[in-house]
Amino acid sequence: MKTGRNDPCPCGSGKKYKQCCINALSKRHTEVFDDIAQVVVMNPNLSLDQLNLVAQHKMAERNNKPHADFCGLSPTQMENWLYAPLSELALVNITTPEDLFASPVMRYLALMLDEAIEQGGSFKATTKGNLPAKLVKQACELLPEFTVARFETEPSISEFSGGNEDKFNALHYSRLLAELAGILYKKTGSFYVKKAAIKQYQQQGIRAFFLPMLEAAVKQYNWCYLDGWSEQVKLQPFWIFMLWRLQTHASVEKLIEEVCVAFPTLLQQLPDKHYSSPEEQLGKMIESRFVLRFLQFWGFVTLDPRLYVNGVKVQRKASIEPLLIQSFKFMV
Repeated sequence: MKTGRNDPCPCGSGKKYKQCCINALSKRHTEVFDDIAQVVVMNPNLSLDQLNLVAQHKMAERNNKPHADFCGLSPTQMENWLYAPLSELALVNITTPEDLFASPVMRYLALMLDEAIEQGGSFKATTKGNLPAKLVKQACELLPEFTVARFETEPSISEFSGGNEDKFNALHYSRLLAELAGILYKKTGSFYVKKAAIKQYQQQGIRAFFLPMLEAAVKQYNWCYLDGWSEQVKLQPFWIFMLWRLQTHASVEKLIEEVCVAFPTLLQQLPDKHYSSPEEQLGKMIESRFVLRFLQFWGFVTLDPRLYVNGVKVQRKASIEPLLIQSFKFMV
């Protein structure tokens, strides 16, 4: 169905189409019309059917041409990465790793499933509706087993430990994903695991839930939830592009530059403050929402949180973990 001028823009910006990507689309159409006009000048006797074929060919040619702003991807490929479900993504294979031991999200899910099975299919929530203290403690004890542990030296500000679920962001995130993926649900003061999920877990282990949890993370979860940055800026549609670029060069600074070039409409959604430019604001969102609270929670990368060492600025270089290489193979 065609997007109307006053409809929400399909890029996910939250703006009306006429205030967002319609200008870029109009520019592309103008370029195609210019190409067709040149063909007409050189071939004035073309029939209407022949002109339609020329127009289709020119549009397809332009859509499938590598674009420098997209780091060599074509508009057609970029459209696939922005809107296709995980099962239909082109030029990337997503595979469930054989061993998910290094993934905090999946290890936390296993704790919840084990607790539910031990208690006959469910376990009680706290009075605030959170995971019980016993489970929180078990999750805290897993931290030394994760690569990120070398950077989590201050328990009071750690994302991977806490006295309760409210102060334990990685665990809270994992519980929310389990609910969004339809594995876990809360009812009358208890958490329940669906019978079908228990059966899957007993037959296939935690690997059965890797793809459902991943899809919940990139399609359903609100990436704005754990930070104070603008909720207008939606980064989820661009996750596979950002993942490809970071896996390619591991530089957070370069990733931010590439996103600014490829998707300039994101910058238009941010105010130009005297203390922080739109580029700087978007960069902080990418690091927080995408690198730290997506990739690092999953165990795909680790990132040194230090900005300076001995007065020297530290390059924001992500450490690409084996789990990322095992999970995503790009054919670009």
